[in-house]
Amino acid sequence: MTISWLRENRFVSFMLLLLRIYLGWTWLKAGWEKVSAGGFNASGYLQGAVGKSTGEHPAVESWWAEFLTGVALPNVALFNVLVPWGELLVGIGLLTGTLTSPAVLMGMVMNFSYMFSGSAGTNPQMLLIGMILLTAGVNAGRIGADRWIAPWLERRFRNSGSLSKSAVREI
Repeated sequence: MTISWLRENRFVSFMLLLLRIYLGWTWLKAGWEKVSAGGFNASGYLQGAVGKSTGEHPAVESWWAEFLTGVALPNVALFNVLVPWGELLVGIGLLTGTLTSPAVLMGMVMNFSYMFSGSAGTNPQMLLIGMILLTAGVNAGRIGADRWIAPWLERRFRNSGSLSKSAVREI
């Protein structure tokens, strides 16, 4: 299997669609549970992650615990908005095939953040699927809104020089 096969084969785009729907549904469901419940609060989770950074076999690296203590916890109100809405928007992007690569990338950032915080669960699986979708590039969103969005972005930014043609294809 070569990368070009993953990125260009139309049959593969159907397999990628199935992976994208699974991953999108997982993100959408997680985000919707937090948004619809109202009052999502990440402080307990963040404090728990900081607590996992001590002891004989810490599950959280000290540099990440310092980030959580110095940045995340003091700004927990921001994270209380970013986490549920980020999960929801990533899910919508993946389910509709809209800006698939940026949606996958943001999902992977969240997966890494959760794993750095000591939560494995489905995060490694989601990360692996995200890597496949990100590697597939535009083929991952071929059966979706990216079929129309990528060419529009290419036309829109071709003359302005803001985005290169290859950068638009990656979206």
